[in-house]
Amino acid sequence: MLSASEFRGLYAIIPTPATANADRWDATETVDLRETARLVNSLIGDGIDGLIALGTTGECATLTVPEFEGFVECVLATVNRRVPTFIGTTALGTHEVVRRTRFAQERGADGILLGLPMWQPCTQEMATRYYASISAAFPQLAVMVYANARAFRFNFSDPAFWEQLLPVAPTVVAAKFSRANALLPLLAAAKGRVHFLPHDDAVHTFMELAPETTTACWATSASMGPEPPRALIDAIIGGDHERAKAVAADIAWANEPTKALLNDPDLFASYNIQLEKTRITSAGYCNAGPLRPPYDVFPDSYRAGAVECGVRWKQLREKYASLKTG
Repeated sequence: MLSASEFRGLYAIIPTPATANADRWDATETVDLRETARLVNSLIGDGIDGLIALGTTGECATLTVPEFEGFVECVLATVNRRVPTFIGTTALGTHEVVRRTRFAQERGADGILLGLPMWQPCTQEMATRYYASISAAFPQLAVMVYANARAFRFNFSDPAFWEQLLPVAPTVVAAKFSRANALLPLLAAAKGRVHFLPHDDAVHTFMELAPETTTACWATSASMGPEPPRALIDAIIGGDHERAKAVAADIAWANEPTKALLNDPDLFASYNIQLEKTRITSAGYCNAGPLRPPYDVFPDSYRAGAVECGVRWKQLREKYASLKTG
């Protein structure tokens, strides 16, 4: 099982590519498995260090059971243990989480990305018992806590939660977590047992706060082409702070057309999937396909910004590819 100290490099987060009719309410079998396999192979060939599937961008909540299972089988068979792979198994209750997690483990997942059930907010005791039960059920499977406070209506930034959780959930080794203002207290509470993994927009700030533990990041942007976040995390691991600062500035430039969404947490929460899938398809590295309902509404002004972000990202890919070969 992966330990906290073994997280290193770029973890790409992928969408669940959709078939042409996926935006219809009566659609079935909406996962484009051919595009899924092509994307996974491309990312591994282009140097990612790990893979995360079936988070928010992966539309985990909108897939049927057959779609979930077909996608997981395709991803893990294509990866074939070449890079560590975390499968999102979040569901409305513990019984379904166990079923999904067992399926992912049997097909070769290295770990799971696990949020809290989303219907009723959990207290700290509920959340602790929930993660502890999954840890006990799957003692050889690494757990990455999906620490999205807005989605799961839970304060993952409270050190007391981690102090209560870790003694009873030994397989919790990472958290998908990007709140820099809470990082240092959480590192102290976790005592080296949890890798707090930021996204590519926050990893430079994490490096400035805690350079010794900032050795990896996640990026949905990698599905637009992994070269920019790959260059960023390489610079951070290599201790080249000036280059890391320059790459971070380039990534911020590419994301600038989407700031209306990114700077408003409530707005972003409503259009997260739409933003990610639109900019991914616009960049041309992956055809994410149509949006699955009910998340298929995206105002034109926001859509235009997401498309422009993808266009700019394609330019960044070309820049960093030429720097690598030049």
